[in-house]
Amino acid sequence: MITVLLVDDHPVVREGMRGMLSRETDLTVVGEAAGGAEAVTVATALRPDVVLMDLRMPEIDGATATERILASCPATRVVVVTTYETDADILRAVEAGASGYLLKDSSRLELAAAIRAAARGETVLAPSVRARLHQRDRDPQVALSAREAEVLTHVAHGLTNIEIGQALHISEATVKTHLQRAFTKLDVSDRTAAVTAALEQGLLTTRAPRQR
Repeated sequence: MITVLLVDDHPVVREGMRGMLSRETDLTVVGEAAGGAEAVTVATALRPDVVLMDLRMPEIDGATATERILASCPATRVVVVTTYETDADILRAVEAGASGYLLKDSSRLELAAAIRAAARGETVLAPSVRARLHQRDRDPQVALSAREAEVLTHVAHGLTNIEIGQALHISEATVKTHLQRAFTKLDVSDRTAAVTAALEQGLLTTRAPRQR
């Protein structure tokens, strides 16, 4: 039995997803949350196999909640279910560690299949989202993501990986992942070189990083 947590700030959406999943004999909804902060608390307590995560919610958005859930529950998989499919939204969710990105017009069969795939450790993307990511991969322009730049800004201010993780409420492993991606993009092999290259290319600000 695959356990599922529903996260959405609209009760009617949660009720609709619960109704859809009730027809699947191998899936069971074990909890609900109406916002990002509540999602982190409930997920930490229940440790579900899969979280269906809304993206834009008050106070803490879905991407931030995803990072925090994965930091405390590394075995849990998060699938974003949203009405938004802009490049920024997609990349933010993927960088946060989401295992999937679906749109709310997905069918019951698509939703159930995505949950099963995520529980198996697979990545599930809506066709339009996959196309956007593919197009971005073909674009040779180098640019740091917002999170990569944020991590490097903390590095520039002398924080260790553990301290950066604490400041951003993400795991040390996630910090290392963002750093490795930045190293690859900047064609460098260490933290100091990454900060130097990012500053030289105008990809990094030297202002003090904000705490979360």
